[in-house]
Amino acid sequence: MASRRFDAMLDEVRACCHCAAHLPLGPRPVVRMKPGARLLIIGQAPGTKVHETGLPWNDRSGDVLRGWLGMDRDTFYDATRIAIMPMGFCYPGRDPKGGDNPPRPECAPLWHHRLRALLPDIRLTLLVGQYAQMHYLNGLWQKTMTETVRHFRDYLPGGFFPLPHPSWRNIAWQKRNPWFTTDVLPALRSAVRDALHD
Repeated sequence: MASRRFDAMLDEVRACCHCAAHLPLGPRPVVRMKPGARLLIIGQAPGTKVHETGLPWNDRSGDVLRGWLGMDRDTFYDATRIAIMPMGFCYPGRDPKGGDNPPRPECAPLWHHRLRALLPDIRLTLLVGQYAQMHYLNGLWQKTMTETVRHFRDYLPGGFFPLPHPSWRNIAWQKRNPWFTTDVLPALRSAVRDALHD
């Protein structure tokens, strides 16, 4: 019964066209999860490659994220263990100033609480990027994304681990903040390991 309800909810999400008028490539909600998952990864929104393939984090940013996690693709895409949903489920289009537009604001209020309610075994949620952090940390984020990530330990008791977005645009950020590699990544890998194993 619970499995049928879960599948029905995912079917409903994948058929969503709530903000179709604002999507330059049309709706193609990208979400991947199964009941029993223990780790939830919440990113920003699909890029064009993810929109084309329907597979989340199937791009260079995904390669970087998997590197941060110390995780191979097979483990990363095992939906029975790892649930993946973005703040905006569809590709939002290009920002004229460069990069992609922000995630559509309709998705999280419409779907996140309903999907999270079907994932009772989640032990750790990775908040990748400022949009996820601002939504889930309920005003407890720091003044900047950098400081929020630096204070990651403050959010672990609530089951959250804030991370920067692993895009090529943040390579310079990582070089300017070597503590991310020396302090955050080992703690991230340990927290993910603990979440995925008994």
